[in-house]
Amino acid sequence: MDTLNQTRVTEFVFLGLTDNWVLEMLFFMAFSAIYVLMLLGNILIIIATVFTPSLHTPMYFFLSNLSFIDICHSSVTVPKMLEGLLLERKTISFDNCITQLFFLHLFACAEIFLLIIMAYDRYVAICTPLHYPNVMNMRVCVQLVFALWLGRTPPRPAGQTFLTIHLPYCGPNITDSYFCDVPLVIKLACTDTYLTGILIVFNSGTISLACFLAVVTSYMVILVSLRKHSAEGRWKALSTCSAHFMVVALFFGPCIFIYTRPDTSFSTDKVVSVFYTVVTPLLNPFIYTLRNGEVKSAMKQLRQRQIFFMKSYT
Repeated sequence: MDTLNQTRVTEFVFLGLTDNWVLEMLFFMAFSAIYVLMLLGNILIIIATVFTPSLHTPMYFFLSNLSFIDICHSSVTVPKMLEGLLLERKTISFDNCITQLFFLHLFACAEIFLLIIMAYDRYVAICTPLHYPNVMNMRVCVQLVFALWLGRTPPRPAGQTFLTIHLPYCGPNITDSYFCDVPLVIKLACTDTYLTGILIVFNSGTISLACFLAVVTSYMVILVSLRKHSAEGRWKALSTCSAHFMVVALFFGPCIFIYTRPDTSFSTDKVVSVFYTVVTPLLNPFIYTLRNGEVKSAMKQLRQRQIFFMKSYT
């Protein structure tokens, strides 16, 4: 009852990326461009996958879902960051802060489980190709994505949000960041948060590390199995798997760096957070399109189709 009677913080104040106005304007222009490119790149992958029959396969179905998650994940933090770069006082209400951290972890969890599914898809396709059409048909793929959203993903962010929201916040309310995240917010609680920090390490850090190791193991098994393939088959499999693994490393690396030590802050935390929330969602579509002939071909067909329709209407 005493905690409930304390004056509750109604808003949090962000220190942002920098207090230099010139740098803020430069960051605003740079991150605005990155955000627009991220939206365009991922939307193009979704459109190409939907409207190109040759891409109606499990791998591209999962890739289009990854693009959707990347759009959502980046949109949770970037618009607020861009707004903050234009304002002298950067604030967020308590309720909006809790909402932001919930959706940040919701989409991060969704991406973790989707990357595991994608690694399993590549494992089945390369190690047991004869069973692949039965094991990974489109019905199974849709069921996996439904299970991802309805069963596996929501409990983790809901648990973290529950832990965060039930702590007492009576001041201070200033955080050296540009968005709300569980490790940052619980530091502002006016109570001992050691146990909460341990639970966060287990819930986010340890699980992220375990999932990353599971994915790495699956790719190691794939690499060993490639010895039985022809030179052309090896090259194609390596090209696809290297793109997947690059995305996995770019996503899991910052997650493990941030969430395995919520009580410790490093000067590089903000840089890692920017990379995790802004840059990685942009890199994913470029990694897949630049290294994938089928996606590039689908993009070309879409462009030709657009030119044809434009000519037919003029």
